[in-house]
Amino acid sequence: MAAPSRAASCEDFAEFQELLRVMRTIDDRIVHELNTTIPTASFVGKVDASQTCKELYQSLMEAHTSRERIIKSCIAQTSSVVKALREEREKAQDDMVLLKQLRKEQTKLKLMQSELNVEEVVNDRSWKVFNERCRIHYKPPKSQ
Repeated sequence: MAAPSRAASCEDFAEFQELLRVMRTIDDRIVHELNTTIPTASFVGKVDASQTCKELYQSLMEAHTSRERIIKSCIAQTSSVVKALREEREKAQDDMVLLKQLRKEQTKLKLMQSELNVEEVVNDRSWKVFNERCRIHYKPPKSQ
């Protein structure tokens, strides 16, 4: 359940969203993953639940960290484009093509910033489910 390792493209917002959607697969499937790997009371002796929870914890941490890094990187990249376009706009007040490009980039920046909020909700949901099912079997380090 590892996240894809391809580089994020911040140019095309639809591609950026698709990359995040694919990377969020682990979060979407966490309930299924826990149901199939964490034993019920009758199967406790057949599966090492603590090891399974530890591996799932590490996968979640890695996925959440990489998605946050990609989102913040794209926000920074798009912010610099918006800043450059604003500076150009100051010099050429009447350039409507430039204004249109600036508005497009500002909209893309706002959408990317809203992805941080989406990411927070997705992460909270995943950790809640993880903690409900794995709290007995695995205690994560206190750095969370």
